[in-house]
Amino acid sequence: MNQKRARWRKLDNAAKLFLAASTKRDTRVFRFYCELKEEVKKEILQKALDQTVETYPVFLSVIRKGLFWSYLEMSSLHPEVREEYKEPCSRLYIRDKKSLLFEVTYYKKRINFEVFHVLTDGTGATEFLRELVKNYLYLAHKDDGLTDVKLRAEDVTVQDQENDGFVKYYTKNTKKPRQKKERAYQLKKPRKENGPLQVRERILSVSEVLKRSRELGVSMTVLLSAAMIQAIHEEMTRLQEKDPVVLMVPVNLRKFFPSDSMLNFFSWIESGYHFGEKAGTFEEILAQVKTDFKDKLTKEKIAEHMNELIALEMHPVLKFAPAELKNLCIHAGAKFSEKNTTAIFSNMSSVVMPGEYVPYIERFGVYTSTPKMELCVCSFGDQLSLGFTSRFDTENIQRNFYRILKEQGISSRSVEEEFPEPETPRELEMRIYKIFTFLCLAAIVFMIDLDFSYKPTVRWTLFTAGGTASMWLATTIGFFKRHNLLKNAMWQLVIVTGVSILWDYLTGWRGWSVDFVLPIVSMGILLAMVVISAIRRYPAKEYMIYLVMAAGYGLVVPLLLLVFGAVQLEWPSLIGIGVCFLFLIGIVLFKWKEFREEMHKKFHV
Repeated sequence: MNQKRARWRKLDNAAKLFLAASTKRDTRVFRFYCELKEEVKKEILQKALDQTVETYPVFLSVIRKGLFWSYLEMSSLHPEVREEYKEPCSRLYIRDKKSLLFEVTYYKKRINFEVFHVLTDGTGATEFLRELVKNYLYLAHKDDGLTDVKLRAEDVTVQDQENDGFVKYYTKNTKKPRQKKERAYQLKKPRKENGPLQVRERILSVSEVLKRSRELGVSMTVLLSAAMIQAIHEEMTRLQEKDPVVLMVPVNLRKFFPSDSMLNFFSWIESGYHFGEKAGTFEEILAQVKTDFKDKLTKEKIAEHMNELIALEMHPVLKFAPAELKNLCIHAGAKFSEKNTTAIFSNMSSVVMPGEYVPYIERFGVYTSTPKMELCVCSFGDQLSLGFTSRFDTENIQRNFYRILKEQGISSRSVEEEFPEPETPRELEMRIYKIFTFLCLAAIVFMIDLDFSYKPTVRWTLFTAGGTASMWLATTIGFFKRHNLLKNAMWQLVIVTGVSILWDYLTGWRGWSVDFVLPIVSMGILLAMVVISAIRRYPAKEYMIYLVMAAGYGLVVPLLLLVFGAVQLEWPSLIGIGVCFLFLIGIVLFKWKEFREEMHKKFHV
């Protein structure tokens, strides 16, 4: 099979949304896990992971930022297995930190696969976890006669895995007037803002659910969706019934458009019930949900929705807007669209493993981080695993949901949540930074008080306060950009020269900031970047854009100041301009291939 990968690739349509919408509390990370019937051994799991990423190398990618869009780039980083050490579905993507977008951990008998939704969707995660579990069990039990089994077709290439299904099946349709969506009921229970993600799991019998679904003439997904809508309604007041309860239900587009892509390739439909307008018995809710699924789960409707999303991405105004502005707009749009849904119900379907591997597996499970309430479902054999996640201080909806199913003849059993005590190094770092910020503010207030008390003689206190503020600003940039030393250096260049010019202006403008500080700091930062790149052995793709930016800054800014006569002593600026110019020429002459490739990635639209 052809294993050649693209060096970099654009984000798919869904990935762009997830990247812009993710926050510290809404990480857009989901966990797929497998509970074995034996304790997990770290060494064997590491070997299994090494084999799995050889099968699915598209997962070895990191996010890099471009001018118009971010993108995924092939990485040589090696994933390492760890014993579970943090809250489920914690943040995997940290801005400016070059790290993989998935993680494999273990705890007792459980193998956890957590992934940032930018990298893949539920189907891709399922295939990766199946391969990982198969490799682990084979390595652990090959001496017992367990044979290696291929889980995917031999002719599927890495290019197939990297194909963007959204782009492949996009067709430009005639614009239709968009229907205004009605605001949905929003859960407004007290939140655990600083508490952990609430995970509540139970197990149903697949045969029981299917039996009752067939008796009612609906699918399993329709039955569970109706039960969830009714469970939410039971917690609503009469006044709240003016808004409908609406579920967002993700849809695997591979069922409509053939694709072997491991990227995101899904859409969604919305199904709900307006209790303020109808009686709201379970049978009526079930009938409404069944109608919604029948009307909306057609290839034509799904294609129409998919094309609308792609067309929005390709709009000229949005397409050529800077990435930061785009991300702000997408994030705002995502927050606004949340008002159209009450909760999310995601059915990951069944996980199928080769027959000889089944005796070693207890079950599979899945859940996700969410700003709302979400129910994720997957099955293995006769076990249907349900995972409720939320950050609301209530379990009444879950209680109502399982009671409704019991009334339909479907029993459930609870799963004891076992999570180790999470490590909190990030919280400790933030606490130290906040203490530092408080001390800087206290020092500034104290100095200003002194200045007001001794006006005639101690004007220096204001300068000292300003110096403290400048130090705090430089330190803050260093703290938040510490994961990327070259970007940190670029920010320090802008901050130091900018603050110097401001100080020069506030103290009577003597020109020292543009005569000396600007050219000297520009050359110094450029030299520091070269040294850092050499010591850290960065490849050209890591340092190229920052060297170009620093050299461009040291060339253009002093040149403009010279042209407009703002510089009094010209020779330091001329030396700085010459050095930066020669540096840029050297990059073009000796690193042209890398320069051209990097500019293409950074400026792709």
